[in-house]
Amino acid sequence: MSRRKLKVIRYSPAVAVSRDDFSIFVTARRSADGRFYADLLVSRKVDGRRLFPFDGAPAVGPFDSIEEARLAAEQYGARIVAGDLACPEV
Repeated sequence: MSRRKLKVIRYSPAVAVSRDDFSIFVTARRSADGRFYADLLVSRKVDGRRLFPFDGAPAVGPFDSIEEARLAAEQYGARIVAGDLACPEV
């Protein structure tokens, strides 16, 4: 019997270089008490990695209006993107 040789494939890590390498999706929902929470999804397009939400991620809100919730989520998403561009997580 002969042993099979495994082929080693090495991938170079994908690194985002601009804001265009990320997807930010923002929605908002009303809670039972009438206030608004934002739902935020941030992902890196080059490797498909989801940066937000993660386990234990904080809730974005509550806010009194839907516009405030969406604006806060967009700003939070921009901070996540800026942080990943400054120090990429591989």
